[in-house]
Formats: sequence, structure tokens, C-alpha cells
Amino acid sequence: MSASYHPDQIVLPDLISHCNFPLRMNVCGSSVAAASEAWMIRGAKFTEKRRKKFCGLKAGLLTTMCYPDCGKEELRVVTDFMNYLFNLDDWSDGFDTDGTQRLGDCVMNVLYHPETYSTKAIAGKMARSFWLRFIRKAGPRCQRRFLEVFDMFFQAITQQSVDRTCGMIPDLESYISLRRDTSGCKPVFVLMEYAAGIDLPNEVADHPIIQDLNEATNDLVTWSNDIFSYDVEQKRGDTHNMIAVIMQTLGYDLQSAVDFVGRLCKASIFRFQTSREQIPSWGPVIDAQVETYVQGLQDWIVGSLHWSFETERYFGKMGRKIKETREVMIANPM
Repeated sequence: MSASYHPDQIVLPDLISHCNFPLRMNVCGSSVAAASEAWMIRGAKFTEKRRKKFCGLKAGLLTTMCYPDCGKEELRVVTDFMNYLFNLDDWSDGFDTDGTQRLGDCVMNVLYHPETYSTKAIAGKMARSFWLRFIRKAGPRCQRRFLEVFDMFFQAITQQSVDRTCGMIPDLESYISLRRDTSGCKPVFVLMEYAAGIDLPNEVADHPIIQDLNEATNDLVTWSNDIFSYDVEQKRGDTHNMIAVIMQTLGYDLQSAVDFVGRLCKASIFRFQTSREQIPSWGPVIDAQVETYVQGLQDWIVGSLHWSFETERYFGKMGRKIKETREVMIANPM
């Protein structure tokens, strides 16, 4: 296939072939996905138009691919959060900075004080529904890590709102730092501990090698998403995307920027594989937990790549065809 540049088309990097991790599926996925969709539709009070769009998201398929080994109860909690997280992202896109700040304050107050904090906000009520089920089985360290990184998510999307309001496009280094928090990857990685029934000691979770594995996975998931979501985002004028940042700050044309991000994605997979070989030992019990956790990161890498062509969020109903051809038509290119 020719990779020649056309201003109304991009050719995606071949990340699927480059990633040789096996794709695995949770056997409870279909039933859990349906139940979670019903929970979200009922709780969020979607209009019919919004409901149809939401059903094309297929977040349940994402969790089926990324949490293939956990039980039905744990998968349901994880899937509910995934549906909720995507909708938080959509809701915040429509808010100004004050609205985004209030959203974060409401949700975090519910999580810190689920029994006492009162709110009528849909986002807060749904957060409580998820959180009360999560804390039944999540270990104390896992809970603390989740609260910490989810708070960082809200801080980051608030900063994103500030940048959007000011029309500011950050430099690449600043963008990468912020994107690691706006991605929402950090809380869903903590959910891997919950789903597997483990509660890593802080000295293990914070070890530089484990953090490097987290970061490499986050970067792959996030940067590949910037490629897949570019057309949708540029049509609505959203510049919180690595491709837009590279075009603006480095002067690349569209296809060159896509190719650049593709190379970074492939480097992230290599970084993950290299760091995995350097994991130290903490003894047989902890080592087994670490192995389970790192397997979860691997499942996230391969699962997110395949899911991106199944969801209708980025390519509509053309995802499977685009997965084969890697050619994407760009509407109103920047």
C-alpha cells in the first residue's frame, strides 16, 4: 500500500502488526457489557440521540479485551467505571474551566466521603454507585492510589480547559506530561489490581521499573488514541492532540506528524518490553502479583489497539475496513 501524502487523507501506522501480544477476551464480556450500558443509560438520563451515540462506544468490549482474566463482578465494576470515564470526558468537553473544576470537586468529594457527601448531580450519583462497589474488595493501598490518580485526572482536564479557553497549544514536552493524566489510563491501571484481587505494596507500585512500565503503556494507549481520534477532534476544533501539537510547534505536515507519532508508539512498545526484562524480585508472593499486574498492562496495549477499530467513536462504522486499509479520509483538514 502506498503511503503517499494526500491533504484529505492520512495513512495510519501499522501498530497492530507491530504489536505481537496475543489478544485475549473475558468470557463474561457480553453480558457484563449489556448490563453496564443499561446502568449508564439509566443513570445518565441520556436523550435518544445521546443513547445511540453511547451504544456505539462499546466500552464493554474494551474492558473485555483489557481485563480478560477477572471475574464477572469485578469486570462489571471495571466496565461501569470505563463507561463513566468516557462520559466524564464528553461532559467536560462541553464545560468551561469553572464547570470542569466543579465537576471534579463533586466527584472527588463523593469518593472521599461516599456516606456523607450529598449531591444531586448525575456525575456524583454515578460515582457513588461505582465507588461503593469498588471499595468492597479493593485493598487500602489500591484505594489510595485510585483516589490520588483520579484527582490528578481532574486537575489535568481542568488545565486542558484553561488551554482550550486561551487557545494555547503547549510545546510537545508539556503536552506529553499533561496527556499522561488526561488520558485516564492511571486510574484504569489501578483497577487492574482490584480486578486481579491484589494490593501491591507501595514500594513495589512506586518502583522506577514498574512506573516505567506504566508510563510506556500509558504513552502507547494515549498516543495511538491521538492518531485514531485526530479527525473527530480536529473537526470540532480540539487541539489537545499530539498530532495537532506537532504540526503547530514543529511545522510538520499532517502525514508527517502521524508518522512521527506512530514511531513514538512503536518505541513505547519496545520500551515496555525492555523494562519488563528488568523487573527486580521481591520474593515469590509479590513477584506473582507483579507478573499479574504487568500482564494486565500488556493486555491494555493490545486490547486498546484492536478496540479502537471496533468502537464507533473514532471511525464510525468504517473501523474494520480502516483496520485493513489504514487509510482515513480527513474532513476539513487543518
